[in-house]
Order: sequence, then structure tokens, then C-alpha cells
Amino acid sequence: MSTSSAIPATTPNHHASDTYHGVEVMDEFRWLEDGNDPAVRAWTDAQNRRTRNHLDTIESRADIFAQLTALFAQVTPSHSGLVARPGGLFAFKFQPPKQQRLLVILALASAGGPIPERILLDPNELEPKGHVTIDWFVPSPDGKLVAVCLSEYGSEEGTLHFYDAETGLALPDRIPRVQYPTGCGSAAWEPDGSGVLFTRYPHPDDRPSTDLRFYQRIYRHRLGTPDTSDEYAVGRDFPQIASTVLGASPDGRWLLASVANGDGGEYAHWLLDTKQADPCAWRQVTRFKDSVKKVSFSNDGTALYLRSVQGAPRGKILRLPTDGSMALADATVLVPEGDAVMERLVVTASHLYLSEMVGGPSRVRRFDLTGGNPSDLPIPAACGVMDLMALADHAADERVLYRLTRYTEPDAWFLYDPAADDGRGCSIKTAMASTSPVDLSDIEVLREFAVSKDGTRVPVNILKRMGTPLDGNNPTLLQGYGGYGHCMRPQFNCTLRLWFDRGGIYVMANLRGGGEYGTEWHLNGNLTRKQNVFDDFAACARHLIERGYTCPARLAVEGRSNGGLLMGAFLTQHPELASAVVAHVGIYDMLRFELEPNGAFNVTEFGTVEDPAQFRAMLAYSPYHQVRDGTSYPAVLLLTGENDGRVSPANSRKLAARLQQANASANPILVQLSSAAGHGMGTALAERVAENADVIAFLFTQLGMTQPKARDSDSPVWDASAIAP
Repeated sequence: MSTSSAIPATTPNHHASDTYHGVEVMDEFRWLEDGNDPAVRAWTDAQNRRTRNHLDTIESRADIFAQLTALFAQVTPSHSGLVARPGGLFAFKFQPPKQQRLLVILALASAGGPIPERILLDPNELEPKGHVTIDWFVPSPDGKLVAVCLSEYGSEEGTLHFYDAETGLALPDRIPRVQYPTGCGSAAWEPDGSGVLFTRYPHPDDRPSTDLRFYQRIYRHRLGTPDTSDEYAVGRDFPQIASTVLGASPDGRWLLASVANGDGGEYAHWLLDTKQADPCAWRQVTRFKDSVKKVSFSNDGTALYLRSVQGAPRGKILRLPTDGSMALADATVLVPEGDAVMERLVVTASHLYLSEMVGGPSRVRRFDLTGGNPSDLPIPAACGVMDLMALADHAADERVLYRLTRYTEPDAWFLYDPAADDGRGCSIKTAMASTSPVDLSDIEVLREFAVSKDGTRVPVNILKRMGTPLDGNNPTLLQGYGGYGHCMRPQFNCTLRLWFDRGGIYVMANLRGGGEYGTEWHLNGNLTRKQNVFDDFAACARHLIERGYTCPARLAVEGRSNGGLLMGAFLTQHPELASAVVAHVGIYDMLRFELEPNGAFNVTEFGTVEDPAQFRAMLAYSPYHQVRDGTSYPAVLLLTGENDGRVSPANSRKLAARLQQANASANPILVQLSSAAGHGMGTALAERVAENADVIAFLFTQLGMTQPKARDSDSPVWDASAIAP
């Protein structure tokens, strides 16, 4: 379907070109890269007005917004990011209609009953419109203090603050530049709680602003002293694209720096014995080439447990003493590679717990500290395990918490006690279990496999109302990601009720480039093999069409970030396969992304134009460069944030201009750039709901989806003002 706003906007061509390895590449819309240019600001304002004129005239959009608003107003609180300390659990709490998640402290011993909690920090009180967010937090070893990283407007540019955990009062200490996008930030406390080690980025005066997100280093801060007196600790030997996560052993003696070499999945690990006199005497434990993905401490701090993929693409668990008495090559193999992908490792006083994935669904296994006596925790089929943690750091508490996700039921935290049920162990659903204002019990989940271009079987997870006829005419939304080794696991989404009630089918694909089947699955979808991801996604679309779920006229696709790139490649390579494309914060110009402040982090995942083979591979799928004049493109909605430090919004500006210039169909090519958002982290709830309403209204219109059928008489009364900022 189309409206009058489908008429292409006129964007001037300012001819520019580059030559790579003897190949000249034109770039007519390079002038749109400078977001501060008044001409670019005027172009952006005009495009935003055009997009709003289109979306706001969709008759159902106001009703959809009201329904979504009421849904979120009824969603019960959810908890994440749990950290155990003596006396309680520190946690994020998402509590609609509040715009941002809170930092709370929960009672440690609670299981199935109500959980006493108190709010430690509510960023909604710092800024009521939801423009301040908590990026991360780290409690001190004794739980009396907490370091909190705060940023504004979804920018992820964080400043470290300190709070008294008992009173909630802020300490005077402030440390700027501890976090930027992708490189992120981290902190770890000194054993006595007198200070922290933290990540820091250069001051703007130290080097050009384009380098601010590079050269992350680790410094030491003593509470009560100015940040100008902070001391260098380690990091000069790290790559300029290092992304470091700091951690500590349960007893606080050992500090660990896990250093990522950009975003490609390579890690090195450094260890510091805080009992040594030299505060800079860090010892490297693993190198990037050692293929160790994760390191955990034993409960008493005497050993390291390492998740390695060296010669084991799905993972194996090694044990190494912390004192350096054994080389990595001689580490003890505790759990060899099996049939599932090892993801998370938790160590208690007597057991190892492993969460594992087989193509999407998860399981949790328990071993003794030698890797023997394996047993499975009671996890239902077709579930995902999002979190796994020991309930206590220091004590000999053997209980663990894990969070289960499913497609048709809200998330819930479970407490596993190996000593319960006469020593046979059992899991109890805790009060940290969300409920939903919608019922998805009428939705069935099917798992099928599409066959990609090279014969690879690609999992396709299909959600539909029971009894939906496979007549090839069902409106269907296909989503995917396929990058960075990231796993797409089952996840509940209450807003899909609106989609199902209009006869829609929802599909999630587990593409190569992700980690659902281990390191090989990831590596077969990155660098010069990135085209495999796009072939996989196209195969999933064809599978849905051939199996009678839908047809091209009733198929829509959607993706975010790396999934946005996927959408760009899909619509330029297969414009005939779908009727509508929604792409959020995507990379579309693959030849210039590495020139962006954050772009170098992605070179280890996508490649660089400096390498001839990688250049040719990127040019072949770069969405901006593969737009062809006179092509009939599907309806397109590009969404991005002006404060996005991970993917420059210039990508969306340039692709929108090029598509509008080339499109031969009457379908709308729309772009919307939000001045109050970044890459998505920290976006206020009201803005997220408004964007979701835009997307659903756009898709309903393009796919010709009718009004929902009458439902039960006890359907909720929608209140559109419930979460207004």
C-alpha cells in the first residue's frame, strides 16, 4: 500500500568518490554525513516531518499507541543484572510506567514468597522525562557502597557516581569518561572498599575527538580524592580498540581484566594480586590467539575456570591456579566439548554450573569441581537461559539463580537448591517472575529448518495462532540478527498480541554469524563470509513462502543494528521477496563505517577496506552501494537516534536518500531520526512505545492487516496517558 508521502523527496547529489584497490566508488550523498551541517539539519527536519505526516495519518496508529501504552502500564516489574553481596541482591528493576529502570536491593533469602526490596537509585527522579539512565553498577565487596555509571539521552557516554547503599545518598566523587559506546566501561572495587579501578577514555584535549572512544585504559581512584589525581594501572599494552570488563575474586584478592579486541570475539585476560606491593604488576593469563572466551574464579579464589574454544568450537572448561604456577597449555580439562554450546559458567563452593545452547533453546548442567557427576537442572524444553548466577559470593551457599525466557510466557527467575528434596535438588519459581496483561496460550511454537544457498540448515522459529491455515496469505513478520556470535534465544514479547489478533505470524531466524551452534557458526557469518548471513535470511523468507505460511505481498522483515545491516542487504538483494522492511540503527555504508569514531571496533567482525578481499566482500553487499536505479523497492522505514555512538545516523540518512532517488515503486521510503535517543540503550519508555506504535502501524498498513476480531469481554481498558513522561 502507499500514500501521497510515497513521492520521493529530492536530495541533491554532491558527487564524491574514492578509489579502493583500483576500484572507483561513487558516493553522491557523502554530504549527509555531517550531522552538524545546517543543510543536513534542514534535510533531517524535512525528512522527519515527511515521515510523521505519513505515520500520523495512518488511521489505526492512535489506537495502536493507546493499546501499547496500556499494555506497558499493566506489565509487572522485572529484575535483571543481579549481583550478590552480604545481606542482599543488587538488581535492576524495570517498573512501568517509570521511564527508566531502577537500582534496588532485594532480600537475599527470598524464594517463592514476596521479595522485600528498597530503592537505592531512581534515575526517573534525577530527570523525570527519562533522559538519564543507569548503564551499569558495581557494589563494593561488603555491599555498603555502590559505583553507578550514568549517561544521558541514550548516548552511553557515562560518568561514574558513588552512593551509600544504606542511605542512598550520593558521595561527592565523580569520574567522567568511564564509558563510551561499544568500548563501554567497567569498574572493580579494591578489597577494602576504599576505591575502585575503572576504565577511562582520553580527555577531549588529549587527542582529536574522533579518537575519544579509543585507547581505553585502567586507572585507580581513591574515594575522597579528585579524579585528576587518579593513577594509571594497566592498559597501555591493550589494543586501541580494547573493550575491558573488570572483575574480582569472591575474596577480593584477585582482580581480573577481560580485554576484548574490538567486537570480533577475541579476548585476552590479565590478573592482579592485590596483596603485591606493586599496583601495576598485572600478569597476562591468556592471549587473543588462545581462544579463551570467559574466565571465572573459584569460590575461594585459588583457581580460574576458563571457557575455551581452542580446538573445541562449542566450548570446553579448563582449570588453572591463580598463582601462576601452571601454564595455560597445561591447564586441566574439566568438561570437554559436548553436543551443546557452552555460554555461562558459575562456580560455587562445591559445583560448576553451565548454561548451554543447542541452536536456540538452552539447558543448565551441574558438575562437581572436577567436572564429574553431571546432572541436568529441571529446565522445560524450548526455553532460553538469560542469566545464571551464584546466590552468594563468599559463603558456602550452593544455591544458584537462573532466569528463564520463553516465547509464550513472561520471564521468571528460578532458585535451584542442590540440597533440597533430600539432596536430589529442586528448582523453585521465585517472586521475581513477571506476569503479562496478555495471554499467549493460544499461540503455538514451531521449529523448522530452512536450507540456505550452500545447503546449510538454518533454524526458523515460528509463532502462530493455533489453527491458522497455511494458505500462503498470512501477514508474517520475519526477524533476524546474525552477527558478533550473539545468540537469539526464546523471548517473550507482550506486544505481539496485537500482531496475532490480526492474523499475523511471527518468526525468528537463528542465522549464521550468531553463536547458536558455536564458534564455527559465528565465523561462517563474519568477515568475507558475511554474505552467508544474508543468504540464510533469504532462505528463511523463501521457506515461509514455500511452506504456505505467507507470500511476498504479505511478508515483512525487521532487524536492529547488525540486524539493520541485514535488512539493508536483504532489501537490495531481494526486493521482490517482501512487502515491507523496518530497519533500526543499521550500518549501511560498509566502506566508510570504520572511519566513524566507533567504526574501528567493528573491523574484527566485518573487515576493513585496507584488505583487498575484505573490501570486495563488503562492497558486494554494502546496502548503500547496492541500491540500483529503477528498481521497485518494498516499503521501507529506517529508524535511528541522533545520539547513536555505535552506528552513525549518517548511515540511515545516506541510505534513505539513495533509495528515494532510485525507487521505481510507489512504496514509501521513510526515515526518522530521534534527537532523544541513541542506539537504543537508555531510551525512555515513552519513546520506545511511540516508536513501536509507528512500526506496528506502518506494517499493518503495508500488509493490509484488518482490525482485530472481537476478544473476551474482560479485555483491558486502554489508558493512553499511563506512561506519558
